Amino acid sequence: MARLTKKRKDALAKFDREKDYSLSEASALVKEITFTKFDASVDIDVRLGVDPRKADQMVRGVVALPHGTGKNVRVLALVTPEKEEEAKAAGADYVGMDEFIKKIEGGWTDIDVIITMPTVMAKIGRLGRVLGPRGLMPNPKAGTVTMDVAKAVKEVKAGKIDFKVDKTGIIHTSIGKSNFTPEQIQENATELLNTLSKLKPASAKGTYFKSISISSTMSPGIKVDKSSIAGL
Repeated sequence: MARLTKKRKDALAKFDREKDYSLSEASALVKEITFTKFDASVDIDVRLGVDPRKADQMVRGVVALPHGTGKNVRVLALVTPEKEEEAKAAGADYVGMDEFIKKIEGGWTDIDVIITMPTVMAKIGRLGRVLGPRGLMPNPKAGTVTMDVAKAVKEVKAGKIDFKVDKTGIIHTSIGKSNFTPEQIQENATELLNTLSKLKPASAKGTYFKSISISSTMSPGIKVDKSSIAGL
């Protein structure tokens, strides 16, 4: 068995791992059990009562977190020349086309989100082997393939994220940083969970929200009482 570090022992002493806490309590506790020297991410894990192997039970969507993610999102806009100024003015970190496609083919992926246009997807398709495994492939459902490039860039920069259930039925995503206030963490989590509640597949039977937990980088997870969340 792995030996517990002093910091992890201190974190575990601050809460009961078997207890379900209200979202408000969990949002405050996660800050108390974070001992990293850097500004840790705050993450949420939601186990859903769906079978992702069935196409009609694949849960995927986007949400604009009211307080953003706390992360400087690096955006690459792969656009045609007439859209370049629009993308730059909206805040894209990198703007262009062929030169960046070549860089990506060479293995460059020093970005967080790629936004492009429907007319450009034919060129980007061949980058799937590089972008796919890293979750960087633009997707119309995530709002990253659009003619309104400026709007998409601004939304991503402001805290819009996309999420997707994994093969085990879990949604795992970041909802902020440990320097956020408990209220900001709670409000971001509530926005995500309320968005998820609207995406329940019609074919999914039984309990939709199986479990919810909040953690930070390297911290243990805090179980959240589903009944404490308005709208679920």
